[in-house]
Amino acid sequence: MIRPRWYAPLTALLGGLAAGLAHPPFGFLPGLLGYSLILLRLETAGGPKPLRSAFRIGWLAGLGYFGVSTWWIAEPFLVDPRVYGWMAPFAVVLMGGGLALFWGVAGLVYRALRPKGIWKALVFAGVFAGTEWLRGHVLTGFPWNLPGESWRAGSAPSQAAALVGVYGLTWITLAISAAPALLMLPIQRMAQAGAMVATGIALIALYAGGAGRLAAAARPVYAPDAPVLRIVQADIDQKEKWKPENLDLIFDAYAELTLRPATRRPDVVIWPEGALPAVIDDLIAPGSPYAPKLRDLVQPGQTLLMGANRAEAAGGGQYRYFNTLVAFHREGAALRVGGVYDKHRLVPFGEFLPLGDLAGRLGIRSLVHMPEDFTPGPPPRPMRLEGVPAVQPLICYEALFPGLAVRGARPAWILNVSNDAWFGATSGPWQHLNIASYRAIEQGLPIIRATPTGVSAVIDAQGRILPGKSLGLGTTGVIDARLPSPAAATLYSQVGDWPFGGLLVASAGAFLAGRRRRVRQSPEQGHSPALGAT
Repeated sequence: MIRPRWYAPLTALLGGLAAGLAHPPFGFLPGLLGYSLILLRLETAGGPKPLRSAFRIGWLAGLGYFGVSTWWIAEPFLVDPRVYGWMAPFAVVLMGGGLALFWGVAGLVYRALRPKGIWKALVFAGVFAGTEWLRGHVLTGFPWNLPGESWRAGSAPSQAAALVGVYGLTWITLAISAAPALLMLPIQRMAQAGAMVATGIALIALYAGGAGRLAAAARPVYAPDAPVLRIVQADIDQKEKWKPENLDLIFDAYAELTLRPATRRPDVVIWPEGALPAVIDDLIAPGSPYAPKLRDLVQPGQTLLMGANRAEAAGGGQYRYFNTLVAFHREGAALRVGGVYDKHRLVPFGEFLPLGDLAGRLGIRSLVHMPEDFTPGPPPRPMRLEGVPAVQPLICYEALFPGLAVRGARPAWILNVSNDAWFGATSGPWQHLNIASYRAIEQGLPIIRATPTGVSAVIDAQGRILPGKSLGLGTTGVIDARLPSPAAATLYSQVGDWPFGGLLVASAGAFLAGRRRRVRQSPEQGHSPALGAT
């Protein structure tokens, strides 16, 4: 059958689009079959330059996928449209098209390998999962909406991340989702049937294994001395936050919520990333009118964990700026800083500019409301605070990275403070919530998430949002909850991405098995051209 030239590019684009729609908040899981469509298009990539054709198909599939996944990137540039609005369309195009390059490379590599027979789906999974690993690590990395995160965090399939991590779950998701394509390729029917049976068993195991893990932890567990946490969500719109005249209103909003009566006084109060539109050093400096107000918000024996911007003298009248989580304690009439965590993994263009000097000469600057770009802090380490179980802070973007969640001694919980107000009322906050929840599954640790406009939540060690313990977009309020206990250390928390490496080795073995089988076949074996292994 002769198809028009636009057929292959269009179906590749639609395949990526469908796969992107599988992610929350859309949750269209049949869209995972888009990976089968992408595999089919790569198999039929032809013409005088098939590798170039395969790259184009992979890139178009990625364009559809990342178009769905990252269209919200325009929103931060529209917070101050007079200064940044002109960048919004470029950001959308460059983000989607740039990330799609990884899929273009994956398509080219897959076509160059030309895997054989029923092993095609496993090789496809290995190539694309390996490329997604690169996307999460090249330069600063941007592992947003990995294919393994298509499953809603806290669902049965998502629990596999406790064993193999989200990159391993990406491999599993791709292998299962691409397998139906084998039915449309010239492969022996017995081999096709065997592949479908294996795929069915894998899918059942994915659901059954996860369901068993969830059943074993049907109810959240609390330590007898578990602290009561209060998450404060003041619903401060990003467009209003940095107007100087609004500082008092914003402070008062957080103060009222912090002091709101409760059945039991909170032991820990949590404000989100960059809660107040000012440098924290100025707010607590001697003589500042905000210093006594902030002190009076913290009761004796209580801890206030606040996302803040802070400055540090760098000599020569210069300052370095940090995106920070500060822990405050009350000592009599004084407010004491009990701990500081400086964000380690900064957002390119949002918090710092790659090639900053060149970008500055071109009139481009980062979105940070500071005189200079932020400076990265040291690698994450748990904070140990007075009267609070050891906590690993992850500020906003850092929750995307599996490897950052726990380094060194295991904490009792993870705190993710984030300014998702940058995303506006888009799919971004819901996707960010889902991604961050995977860190709970991987580590077997509860996550407390605080944002200024939503979605704030208490998430257990299986990645589930506790009933009644979330605040959606555009909601003002507080969440009062006891800190859930951690689960036992997961396999992933102990060995990291080694299981994912084993799955990549399995893909390499599948490629070699297909090649060896092809070499051993002979014309006398009676395979028809239509059904012979390809």
